[in-house]
Amino acid sequence: MEIIIISIAAFLVAILTFFSGFGLGTILTPLFMLFFPVELAIALTGVVHFFNNIYKVSLVGRNADKDVLIRFGIPAVIAAIIGSWILVNIPSTEPLFSYTAFGSHFEVYPTKFLISILLIIFASFDLIPYLNNLKFGKSKLPIGGALSGFFGGLSGNQGALRSAFLIKAGLSKEAFIGTAVVVSTFVDFTRLSVYATRFIKSELTDNLGLLFCATLSGIAGSYFGNRLLKKVTLRFIQVIVAILLIIVSLALGAGLI
Repeated sequence: MEIIIISIAAFLVAILTFFSGFGLGTILTPLFMLFFPVELAIALTGVVHFFNNIYKVSLVGRNADKDVLIRFGIPAVIAAIIGSWILVNIPSTEPLFSYTAFGSHFEVYPTKFLISILLIIFASFDLIPYLNNLKFGKSKLPIGGALSGFFGGLSGNQGALRSAFLIKAGLSKEAFIGTAVVVSTFVDFTRLSVYATRFIKSELTDNLGLLFCATLSGIAGSYFGNRLLKKVTLRFIQVIVAILLIIVSLALGAGLI
């Protein structure tokens, strides 16, 4: 049953996240957590995310902005190493707070709560008319890269912060998607290399069938997303990014994902 649920989710989410530049890992991680321990869920999501990105690089990687890749991507990779190392070497922190609602118990951890606050701030840049005209100068790109890479390695939530910065970097829709995909692939490779020390312990190799189905479903979703690319505008992508940023931030802040 988990193979069917996760595969369908990977297909549908991959279509939407092809435009937003994030969301696949954010949504798949809590979905995997319904069936597997947290450490294994993060590792499984990372593998699906990585191979999905490899396919997307073959589709749109040529559109990536090389200057932005250097300014944003290098700090992201370095910070991802630090975040990943913390994840696998330092015990989990205590919840910031917890609560019960609708018969379920929820816990909110400091890292995810901080990410949720940052996402709400960045989402406002695309929804408030005055702020929508602002752009992040290239001098701010290393900061965005470091933030997205660090939190990507630490929690798997790298895409939202990455898109929040890149969508305001003055890129065309093709360059935005291409650059986001290439950076994401580098960060995924980096954090998976660190996670690899735990793969055997987390029984990743016992779930190859699930990984295969989820990966193929994600690739199929990316294929359809690419077919729709010419039919959307940059403004449409900006709005999608902003809406998803708010949804994800609220879910993270509430402890739902």
